Amino acid sequence: MIRGLVRFIDQRTGTAPLLRKSLRYLFPDHWSFLLGEVALYAFIVLVGTGIYLTFFYEDSTARVVYHGPYVPLQGQEMTQAYRSVLDLSTTVKAGLLIRQTHHWAANVFIAAIVLHLMRVFFTGAYRKPRELTYWIGVTMLTAALLEGYLGYSLADDLLSGMGLAIGYAVAMSIPFVGANLAALIWDGPFPGSHAFFPRMYIVHVLVIPVLIGTLLAVHLALVALKHHTQFRQGPRESERKLVGVPTVPGQAPRSLGLFAIVAGVLFLLGGLVQINPIWLWGPYHTYDATNGAQPDWYLGWLIGALRITPSFDVTIGGYTLVPNPFWGGALLPLVFFAFLYLWPWLERRLTGDDAYHNLLERPRDAPLRTAIGYAVMSLVFLVFLAGSADRVDVMFGLSYSAQIWLYRVLFFAGPVIAALLAYRTCVELQRGEQLHRRRKLAERAARTARGRA
Repeated sequence: MIRGLVRFIDQRTGTAPLLRKSLRYLFPDHWSFLLGEVALYAFIVLVGTGIYLTFFYEDSTARVVYHGPYVPLQGQEMTQAYRSVLDLSTTVKAGLLIRQTHHWAANVFIAAIVLHLMRVFFTGAYRKPRELTYWIGVTMLTAALLEGYLGYSLADDLLSGMGLAIGYAVAMSIPFVGANLAALIWDGPFPGSHAFFPRMYIVHVLVIPVLIGTLLAVHLALVALKHHTQFRQGPRESERKLVGVPTVPGQAPRSLGLFAIVAGVLFLLGGLVQINPIWLWGPYHTYDATNGAQPDWYLGWLIGALRITPSFDVTIGGYTLVPNPFWGGALLPLVFFAFLYLWPWLERRLTGDDAYHNLLERPRDAPLRTAIGYAVMSLVFLVFLAGSADRVDVMFGLSYSAQIWLYRVLFFAGPVIAALLAYRTCVELQRGEQLHRRRKLAERAARTARGRA
């Protein structure tokens, strides 16, 4: 019966050759390649939990008075958006579990993309002929950051409202087009008109998820067409020979198991580890603020950039052409992502290497690339730490101004130090391997000479 069914489908679709090729596709047998799969499975959990949340969320800024079961907020005025998220967390069955799982999945999704991008960068997996695959991955990271920002902004609690106010200031600071751009997005001065939240909601639940899903599909298709890169772990791997585990029976069970682990861990986090307790922050009002206002970790580096930027405006003839928030809030991320997009071309220009590459390099094998990568990573990490300067001041009593000045100095000195240390470490590791190889050859020659004697 099964044979007849397969024959019937194949005769009418002609998919047997494609299916046979897919089942024989080889996957590299190295743990670091699973980071991309973790991102994929976190995205699937995101979509599933997000669909559940859309049944209960209200994208309205109409004002209501709360009379729900959470006593500390009873009688307070809030938007319908905030009340719907509050009801999701207190009255909807499994609402808090799904909402927190959704939030944790967003964090894991972005973290997996970042780690995957680091693996791709430091091993040279972006080199010809996989530049397009790399650029799609960088675009996916950009879309994921924007998606996460819009996601926690929809709650309209005190922290999300302050995040939107910061975003509005950054948009306004863009030279020449900032005011018109902010007015277009918010439909007027901050906090915007009643149309802003429905627009943000549609972008979050439809536009960007479709974009990310499309990018994922194209990314995976390009990976399959060009095949995976692989590490040289022995004499079998080469630029022309692919070594790995077939889809069936090797990779498919492993991948299904990883999906179950990712989904299980995310639901455990959603049920056991509290995240974004919006009932503690309360509803957003434009006259409220709190020292504890911090964005999700993946946007902490942007807050840090805004903090360490000196009070510097470009003013000509009484007109401010470039306001202060532009430098840290818009220019720094633009330069960072421009570097990521341009790096494959820059490396080709620096090294003159225009060959096809299927084998990966260890970080020590490319000292220049590793040094530049560590410089960029240290800069982003230092700016990220600067975003916590106010909390450090409150919790440990360290002067906020002293911290900011320290980070300003490290912003220029830290990447240089990190690059020099990384470069020197790579060179010494290469030298150590060469000495070890020579010692082995000498010992082999000595044993051969003793055997002949």
